[in-house]
This record gives sequence, structure tokens and C-alpha cells, in this order.
Amino acid sequence: TVTLLGSRVDPLQDRVAVDGKLVKPKRKYYIALHKPRRVLTTRKAEGKDDRPIVFDLLPPEWNNLFPVGRLDYESEGLLFLTNDGDFCLKLTHPRYGVTKTYLALVEGKVEPPVIAKITSGVYDRGEKLIAQKARILSATKRESVVELQLTEGKNREVRRLFESQGFTVKRLQRTQIGKVKLGELPPGKWRTLTEAEIKSLLSGTL
Repeated sequence: TVTLLGSRVDPLQDRVAVDGKLVKPKRKYYIALHKPRRVLTTRKAEGKDDRPIVFDLLPPEWNNLFPVGRLDYESEGLLFLTNDGDFCLKLTHPRYGVTKTYLALVEGKVEPPVIAKITSGVYDRGEKLIAQKARILSATKRESVVELQLTEGKNREVRRLFESQGFTVKRLQRTQIGKVKLGELPPGKWRTLTEAEIKSLLSGTL
């Protein structure tokens, strides 16, 4: 009988029971989802909000998972879901510095001085927003495509970075988290992460 709080067990060696009933370790799930636009990254829409949620795209038995970070309603792309709290912490806490890559379709022509400003950092509503890297993939008077890498993921950070420079993001897609890419995964579809991908995200290597 264990009487000391905080006692640790080895699930591979120890047998754990409560009132004679065997306690089995909970299976951990790691899911990569291509979140479409206009789908909420939440477990349940609040109040009378009947907009679709990411869990509408998953099997019902996975309703105990939770999103790793967020993508806003109008954004799309790679989103992880899991029931592993440590995994979620290591991918979302700034101190671990996991890189997220985005493609932003921006209204108007983005030029190098704008990139210089958003990669050196800007202040918005008392927060410092910064892209670790950014590069212009194409630019016309009508619109530009910019690839950005961020490590903190503050609320609407990419959109706010461009808004601070007078630009509006027309479309935003997250294409990569760490070394894991969205690839050819279609909108609304999901897949399980491989063991190698999980290890790479936890260790920062692949």
C-alpha cells in the first residue's frame, strides 16, 4: 500500500490497483489535423455558437483529446491534438522554442523594410511580437506571399505583426511545427504522428 504522496511507479514493472481493481495506463494519442478555415479550435462552441469545431472532424471516441495551441477561426493548416500534457507543454511554452512556420497571403506589396521590422520586433497592446525569420516569396501591388517562422504563438500574432505595418492578412496557413510538415494532408483530414515525429518534437531533432 502506498501512503506517501508523490510516489512514482514504473508502468513496465509495477502493478497498480485501487480497491483491488487494476489501473491501466492511459494510451496516449498524437494526432496531426489539417484544420480548415472557419472551424473553431475548441472542444465545444460557447453559448448558441453553432460554428463547426475541430472535434467534428475526429472520431467520437477522441473527444478526450485537446488541441496543442490554437489556430484562429479564419486560419488553417497544421494542428496537433493529444491527451499528453507534457507533449502539449513542450510544444506551446516559449521556453522550449518550438518553431511554427506559416504562409501568409497579404493584401498589398510587402517590401524588405517591412520584413526587417517584424523580425526585429514590434509592440502591440503591450506585447512584443516578433518573427524569428521571414521571407517574401512573391510580391505584387495587389498581394504578397510571405513565409514566417515564430516560436511563441501569441494570440493572432502573425495577423497583428502585419497589421502593425498597415497590412491585412487575407489568408493564413500553418505549414509546419518543428520538423513536422503539413505536406499533402487534405483540409479536414487527420493522421497519427509517427514515433520518429513524436520524438523529434520532444527533443527538437529529427
